[in-house]
Amino acid sequence: MNRIVDDLNAKRVLISDGAWGTFLAEKGMQPGECPELWNIEHREAVADIARSYRDAGSDMVSTNSFGGTRFKLAHFGLAGRAAELNEAAAALTREVVGPDLHVFASMGSTGKILMMGDVSEEEIYEAFKEQAMALERGGADACCIETMIAIDEACLAIRAARENTQLEVICTFTFDKMADGSYRTMMGNTPGDVAAALLDAGATIIGTNCGQGPAGMVEIAKGLRAAAPAAPIMVQANAGLPIRVDDHDEFPETPEMMAMRVPDLIAAGATIIGGCCGTTPDHIRAIARAARS
Repeated sequence: MNRIVDDLNAKRVLISDGAWGTFLAEKGMQPGECPELWNIEHREAVADIARSYRDAGSDMVSTNSFGGTRFKLAHFGLAGRAAELNEAAAALTREVVGPDLHVFASMGSTGKILMMGDVSEEEIYEAFKEQAMALERGGADACCIETMIAIDEACLAIRAARENTQLEVICTFTFDKMADGSYRTMMGNTPGDVAAALLDAGATIIGTNCGQGPAGMVEIAKGLRAAAPAAPIMVQANAGLPIRVDDHDEFPETPEMMAMRVPDLIAAGATIIGGCCGTTPDHIRAIARAARS
């Protein structure tokens, strides 16, 4: 299989997938359940999510492994099954999408903050190493270290994947809009700060996901591109900013509304476009049509 960066050279823009957590809830996952355990106990439900994005036109489909580090799995008493659950996640997506699409395996934060001193850099590194190696065994050809807020943790994850696997490494951060209109992480870093650190750590592809709708992502992508003129940039926006309705969040942007922003995202520097919270296969289908036209 070509590397993602090789396919970008040929196609200019690739389409990733959309939300997984929302989809799992729609399929019956209850609060307090472990999403990664569904890779074994509810295989067909998870497979159907991957299948829906494949059929919507994604060039890259993710895995149900966002909380797959031993630290996150410990909340469910499953830390000892981290390797098993991650390998199952990657194998399931690979089985569904076949050999011709990219499987970019999801790796989320450990939930630990290094500066607090309750965990060591070595422990964080080993947790990401275990996860990345299992995802590669399962059939992933890339990993996406995503929804990150701390540069130190993200760089450890990048190193763990780069030094112990052949996975192509993507890393995406979440940014908040400040009162002055700029965008920063929860730790106060700008898109330029993040871009420089991730590339220096060895990421192949950098980007942003969650936290913003497409309009905000345009500005963040511009900041990433200014700091990294040659790097591939992934953008996975929410379907707008959430609106609280009764006891749940609703995301207001329709597939057509998100598709209208695709030219702006491409002009801002995005080379991989998909979705995050609130996005569905219909959103991805519309985004794919807009990008490919």
